[in-house]
Amino acid sequence: MPDRIQHVKQSCSRRVNMDSLGLFVLLIPTFSHWTAASSADEISWSYSGIAGQSEWSEYFPDCGGSSQSPVDVITTQTKYDTSLVPVTPLGYSQHGNQPFSMHNNGHTVIVELPEWMGLGGLPWFFTAVQLHLHWGNGGPGRGGSEHTINGRSSDAELHVVHYNAELYPNMSAAMTQRDGLAVLGILIETGEETNPGFNNILNYMSRIRHADQRAFIPAFDVQSLLPQDLGRYYRYNGSLTTPPCYQSVIWTVFHERVQISKAQLLKMEMMLYSSKIQEVDRMLLQDNFRITQPLNHRVIFASFSAESGRELSSGEVTAIVIGVMCGCVGVAVIIRFIVKTIRTKETEKSQEKNTDLVLTITSKAERNERKEELSPSPQTEP
Repeated sequence: MPDRIQHVKQSCSRRVNMDSLGLFVLLIPTFSHWTAASSADEISWSYSGIAGQSEWSEYFPDCGGSSQSPVDVITTQTKYDTSLVPVTPLGYSQHGNQPFSMHNNGHTVIVELPEWMGLGGLPWFFTAVQLHLHWGNGGPGRGGSEHTINGRSSDAELHVVHYNAELYPNMSAAMTQRDGLAVLGILIETGEETNPGFNNILNYMSRIRHADQRAFIPAFDVQSLLPQDLGRYYRYNGSLTTPPCYQSVIWTVFHERVQISKAQLLKMEMMLYSSKIQEVDRMLLQDNFRITQPLNHRVIFASFSAESGRELSSGEVTAIVIGVMCGCVGVAVIIRFIVKTIRTKETEKSQEKNTDLVLTITSKAERNERKEELSPSPQTEP
C-alpha cells in the first residue's frame, strides 16, 4: 500500500512539472512580445547620434521600408495626372471659440486640431488631427525642410496630418494602414515680410520651451498657413517621417512655397529645447528633419504639366541670365550699327547735295561767261 501511494505521488509530481513546463513554453512568446513592445516604446530616438535616423530601422523595421518619406522631387521625372483636382481644406477657417492645444514632444511643436476640420479632393474624406513643423539650425546652406525639389532644400516645412475617416475609426487604427493617412507638405522660405499666420504658433512657443510641456493657445485660421495655390502639387505614396515610419501616407507637397520673415525663422530655430525642464543639460531643438529617402519603385504625380511649373536649376538660371545679357548686348550692337548706317547715309546725301549745289553754281557761272564772250563789242565812230 505505501508503495502504491508513493507511485501516485511521483506520477502527480511529474504531471505538475510537465504542466508547468508547458505553461512556461506557452508564456515565452507572450513574454517576448511584451518585452519587445515595451522596449520599442521606451526607445528614445533622435535625429542624430545614438538612436539617430541612420539607426532607426534597427529599432523600427518600417523605417527601412521601400516607400519611405521624405523624397527629393525631380520635376522632370514627375508624371502629369489630369485626375488630380485641387485639395479642399474643410473647416480650416472655422476654428470656433475653443482654444487649440499645443505641446513640445521633444522632436517638434505640435498643434492639435479639432475633428471638424478635414480635407477634400482625395478618394476619401480625411479628418484633421494635428500640424507640426520641421526646421534647421540657421547654418548657411543647411536647409530645414524634409522634402526637396530638384535637390533644393527650403528653410522649413509644415505638415498638416489627417486620417482616413471613411475607412477607420481613429488615427491609431489608420496610421498602420496603407491608405490610412493624408499629409499636406508646405515648404517654407524666408523673405522680408512677416507672415501673420505663423505668429499664431510662434508667439506662444515660449510657453512650451521644454519637452513634454503643454499649453493652450487661441484658436486661429489654419488655412492662413497654406499657400494660395492649392491646385498645383506633387502626390506620392510614402510614410511618416519619424518613427515608427509607417508606410501609410498619401503625400501632397505643394509647388508654391510660403514665406516667413528671418526673425520668425530664427524664433522657430532657437526657441525650443529637446530636453525636459528637470534636465541640467539643455539641448536646443534643431535640425529636426529627416534626410530624403530613395524613391525606389514609386512614381511622383503632378497635378500640373511639367513645363508650367518646372523648377529651374541654378545652372539653367545662370544660362538664362547669360543668354539675356548676350541678347541685350547683341541688340545694342545692332541698334548702334543701324544708327551709324543711317548717319553715314545722311552724311553721304548731304555731301551729294552740296556737290550738286556747287556744280549747279559753277555751271551757271560758266554759261554766263560764255554769253559775255559771244556778245559783239561796241564800235567807235570817227
